[in-house]
Amino acid sequence: MSDWDSLLKQTRQVLGGLPDRRTGDNCQYSMEDIGLGAFSVFFTQSASFLSHQKTLEQTKGLSNAQSLFQIQQIPSDNHIRQTLDPVPPEQMFALYDEVFERLRKKEVLESYRTVHQTLPIALDGTWYHSSQKVHCENCSCMEHKSGEKTYYHSAITPVIVAPGHAQAISLRPEFITPQDGHTKQDCEIAAAKRWLEKNALLYSGLKSTLLGDDLYAHQPFCRQTLLYDFHFIYVCKPDSHKTLYDWVNLLAVGKDLHLLKMRLKNGAKWEHYTYRYANQVPLAEGEDALKVNWCELTITSAKGDILYRNAFITDFKITDQTVEAIVATARARWKIENENNNVLKTKGYHLEHNFGHGKKHLASFLAALNILAFLYHTFLSFTDEHYRLIRSVLPTRKTFFDDLRALTRYMLFASWDALMDFMMAGLEIGPYAKKA
Repeated sequence: MSDWDSLLKQTRQVLGGLPDRRTGDNCQYSMEDIGLGAFSVFFTQSASFLSHQKTLEQTKGLSNAQSLFQIQQIPSDNHIRQTLDPVPPEQMFALYDEVFERLRKKEVLESYRTVHQTLPIALDGTWYHSSQKVHCENCSCMEHKSGEKTYYHSAITPVIVAPGHAQAISLRPEFITPQDGHTKQDCEIAAAKRWLEKNALLYSGLKSTLLGDDLYAHQPFCRQTLLYDFHFIYVCKPDSHKTLYDWVNLLAVGKDLHLLKMRLKNGAKWEHYTYRYANQVPLAEGEDALKVNWCELTITSAKGDILYRNAFITDFKITDQTVEAIVATARARWKIENENNNVLKTKGYHLEHNFGHGKKHLASFLAALNILAFLYHTFLSFTDEHYRLIRSVLPTRKTFFDDLRALTRYMLFASWDALMDFMMAGLEIGPYAKKA
């Protein structure tokens, strides 16, 4: 059994165990088919996938929904939404854990290890729904000065990232609900604390380092990070950390404040890297202030123009030998935006699109399925040689999904391997590459 087939089997089992609130004669479709029906839409990045497969079934007697996703009966969109609305998104977390464990066993995660052989996990909050009209009991609400209200859903979307790796590996999200308050800061930090509490046993045992923006670099959350046996590297801005920067500015250069300069080539151009760092500086006022280690990187052009500047705090001791790796790991945090949130929102997954809002959990459940579909494609990029080859040859992610949508709309494939084989033949790659 291929990795994809065994993962799909596990997916079907988990979806089959979803709580079913239906009664009476309203149970024609199994929970497996309802869950897989929703998942297939996100996996193919085609909102019309199920309707196209119904047409294909009428003309050919079978559909790709059955052969590729093992859906026995194709439910309607409305029935999917109504049935999944009462289901909390946490019901899907076992599948996130399944992919994580498979990648761990294949030692994929080992290639992501950076500072002191730790696994970097980037935390960030993102919106996945906003509207001034559509809302539910689990929406957060932002009231504007004009009196208008914006209802929104948001979540913490942790991912494993590392310098030199294009892929970001999604982990269990943490959905933000109104109980957390109404400001972004309160909501995101409260959700991040819950994520720590719920997932520490799962991830900290692997020696993990949390990455985050300036929002996370405050004393209570740093203490919480250490309490759950995580390391941390967080952005630290002067405006929000006056005590720390007052202290740094008083340090003697060469004795307590260290300087490291490097000249590196970026393409055809030379750039100058200047690192400043100090160990054991107080993060806040007071005798009980947490002592952290601080570093800053400034990149300038040959002409002296500043190209980049940012600073970070960490619990790792900083030396001339470690500062470069610490900062490189910290800078990998941008991948949570570019390779995760941005892809989910603008590269076909349409995370912010209203696929169905519902009255209870539907918006968050569909978001969890959407992120899961993205994770499955990441999994395939590591484990399926044919998938990886096709993706490397096609110019963009969009091209791959355009082809996937067109092929599955008009043609029937007996299996995922058959679809990959057809695409390789058309591209004349892999076993179909022309011999010179």
